[in-house]
Amino acid sequence: MNLLLDRVARHKAGEDVGIYSVCSAHPMVIESTLRHALRRDAPFVLIEATSNQVNQDGGYTGMKPAGFRDYVSQIAQRVGFPEERIVLGGDHLGPNAWTSLSAEEAMERSDVLIDQYVCAGFAKIHLDCSMSCADDPVPLPEETIAARAARLCRVAEAAYADAGTQPPVYVIGTEVPVPGGATEDLEPLQVTSPEAAHGTIAMHKELFPTEAWDRVIALVVQPGVEFDHHQVLDYRPEAAQELSQSLDDVPGMVFEAHSTDYQTQEALTALVRDHFAILKVGPGLTFALREALWALDAMERDILGEGASNFRARVLAVMNDNPGHWKKYYHSSGADLQLDLQYSLSDRIRYYWPDPQITQAQEEMFANLRASPPPLPLISQYLPQSYAELREGTITNDPAELVMAHVMTTLDTYLQATDAGDRSNA
Repeated sequence: MNLLLDRVARHKAGEDVGIYSVCSAHPMVIESTLRHALRRDAPFVLIEATSNQVNQDGGYTGMKPAGFRDYVSQIAQRVGFPEERIVLGGDHLGPNAWTSLSAEEAMERSDVLIDQYVCAGFAKIHLDCSMSCADDPVPLPEETIAARAARLCRVAEAAYADAGTQPPVYVIGTEVPVPGGATEDLEPLQVTSPEAAHGTIAMHKELFPTEAWDRVIALVVQPGVEFDHHQVLDYRPEAAQELSQSLDDVPGMVFEAHSTDYQTQEALTALVRDHFAILKVGPGLTFALREALWALDAMERDILGEGASNFRARVLAVMNDNPGHWKKYYHSSGADLQLDLQYSLSDRIRYYWPDPQITQAQEEMFANLRASPPPLPLISQYLPQSYAELREGTITNDPAELVMAHVMTTLDTYLQATDAGDRSNA
């Protein structure tokens, strides 16, 4: 049985299980995810790419869907993770990358996008046509959103039949926070109303092919969680109970919650319990990655002094010289801007890791730390979670392993929240 369909069926049958979705293209985050799943004996991992990251034009990663599939596969082979336990998903698939074009032009490109994702074996498809194109009204009527999603669903159904891949499962709905976190001060969020949720379900059900509707596993809603540069809005179960209970009589469907990054263990567990059973996490993982890399930079400077790679300074130099990925999000200046560039919870630094200057600086730092390994007290000072793993003998003091052990601490909270059977092992 399809791994995701089975998981959702177990949740609907009353089991305390969910699904965590890793939304990142960073190689160390993906490797951390696979190593963590092996160590914790997770039943499967779900790794998702967005339409901006990966599309037929390459996206900002430079990868097309088949290329991203092969990229994850290569990491899995190196780690020794069984590929049959990897589920690939496509997030916000629709005209998002082409909204400057007319609606028909953008939808034609979306048809190609969906076809390539499904033919490449992506098994979870989030159909998102909520954005207005150049000749569309703002906001886009929900009837138009649903009709466009149904069009893309038909493309996906034809694609898997032609390619011989497994039938995809679908996620619908578009009531999501701003990707990567809010850009302004946080205010209390309006939880999606049951009426709005069920209206979306009814509209899509009417327009979707009948054979595909049984594979619609989730509706994206707003449960009241969000983060901005410096703050987190935590999940409040009492505010979402009416929405949560409204899904009890809808067979085969759960809610999908976006921007769950930085939620507490208690909040994540409550979200799954309340049927927000698919938890998306992305910036929270690359934030942990940056924490660990900054810690290595500090250790290297303590060990080598002027002979260090100056990794952090070189990263900031690239970001200041090339503000395209953060300029519309960060509105501070001076020292406050330098803090946001490094420490904002929205983690716009994640777009810069593939830059050749930064990868070269990282390689130099790793080489220095392999030649002059940090002593235990220094690791304890800067990466206490990794220190604990090192003392237990589950990792070495290789810089890459120290980084990945730190990222895995975030993954632990998601595994605990979504898999009751593994909580004692996490």
